[in-house]
Amino acid sequence: MTPPPTPNTVTLGLVQMSCTPDPETNMRKAMQGIREAAGRGAQIVCLQELFRSRYFCQTEDHRFFALAELIPGPSTAALGKLAAELGVVIIASLFEKRAEGLYHNTAAIIDADGRLLGKYRKMHIPDDPQYYEKFYFTPGDLGFRTWNTRFGRIGVLVCWDQWYPEAARLTAMSGAQILFYPTAIGWLPAEKDEHGPQQQSAWETIQRSHGIANGVYVCAVNRVGHEDGPTGGLEFWGGSFVSDPGGRLIAKGGTGDEVLTATLDLGKVDESRTHWPFLRDRRIDAYADITKRYLD
Repeated sequence: MTPPPTPNTVTLGLVQMSCTPDPETNMRKAMQGIREAAGRGAQIVCLQELFRSRYFCQTEDHRFFALAELIPGPSTAALGKLAAELGVVIIASLFEKRAEGLYHNTAAIIDADGRLLGKYRKMHIPDDPQYYEKFYFTPGDLGFRTWNTRFGRIGVLVCWDQWYPEAARLTAMSGAQILFYPTAIGWLPAEKDEHGPQQQSAWETIQRSHGIANGVYVCAVNRVGHEDGPTGGLEFWGGSFVSDPGGRLIAKGGTGDEVLTATLDLGKVDESRTHWPFLRDRRIDAYADITKRYLD
């Protein structure tokens, strides 16, 4: 049973789910997951990347642009109503239609009173076999941001962003106590036996290292299930987790549909940064070259 929160604690909810081809079915499932998390004490609930649909980026197909919507729009309205009813913060990853021919992979941040606090547009866009996101998404232009929610100051990044220490650093530097990563990552079935364990371990390790380097909590929410596509489709591995500012796992999911909760002591952010003063000791006078592509 989740312990009751104290003034310096917050309880997170992670909705890890498989998706059907029907967006409305997926929305109902996600909303039920939010209700379950809230019923178990969650105050901030994060959904996985592009939770309203299957992961359509396995192919380049113009018909999938019909899945996109405005933000604010119908999904943020429905989730805002639910957030106000339950008194929870909701992080919702959506396919945003900004204008005709202009689309983003966007996370909406909804406060516990139902207000849309803002949005984060995914900055790093992959183009790998069966992850053809550059066909669909324009790189984000809102920068790395944080929001003061009712229950804490949070930063949100999305999937491929999770591999970049620069993204985590800049988000932490703007005051985030928790980094959230809505995610859709899995194995190519033909590669799973040879590379699967190493790939999943690397994915978890890099994110836990962001927590250590920046003295923050990390919350990654991944989808599950096999989704058809070219050359066997994708098998999403789940494994959603929460880690603390020392990189230790607090909660971790399996490979199936699951709602996780984890209670965090936000005081550990200050404690960690005081004992491991990485922000103090950064040599900002020596980092100008980080803005270059490569040092020839």
